[in-house]
Amino acid sequence: MTIYFISSNPQKVKEIKELTAGRIAIQHINHEYPELQLDTIEEVARASANHIRHMKWVKTPFFIEDSGLLIHALNGFPGPFSAFVFDKIGNEGILKLMADIKDRRAVFKTVIAFCSGVNEEPRLFTGIVEGRIADSIRGSGGFGYDPIFEYEGRTFAEMSTEEKNRVSHRGRAFMEFLNHVEDSGIAVGASSGAR
Repeated sequence: MTIYFISSNPQKVKEIKELTAGRIAIQHINHEYPELQLDTIEEVARASANHIRHMKWVKTPFFIEDSGLLIHALNGFPGPFSAFVFDKIGNEGILKLMADIKDRRAVFKTVIAFCSGVNEEPRLFTGIVEGRIADSIRGSGGFGYDPIFEYEGRTFAEMSTEEKNRVSHRGRAFMEFLNHVEDSGIAVGASSGAR
């Protein structure tokens, strides 16, 4: 069975496809969808999946992924607004906000919202990794906040995709999702195709 991953972010698609490691067939659908500005990443993922499952173009089963950076000293900011904030101020802006702050603890969170059919409410799978905001931008890999999120002495951008996937928020959420798919028998069979 094919499971459709709906995203307009090619870097996320690359990481997700590497995470499957042949366990399930993932087909990417490059489609924009509204990302509502809600209070939590979970709410954003659920609302996005509920919006998508009512679209005429949707194929099932499908999943979407939403991630955010939560900085302790900034009361969880940027959190569910991470993509918007990154577009506006980038990593340089975050480092400026953190310039005089000693507590640099941060959490990266990913929420996968999975819909097995258009009449099914999304099921959520969450992955979290704790780290810190680096003192400077480091590394040439990854994307988004990876060059300033430090885990065990290295930023995600200083890791290979394989190394990052082993420890990252996205990797942890996706492993939970994969286990669910395999345990429920969704991963084997014929594609359900278009709605």
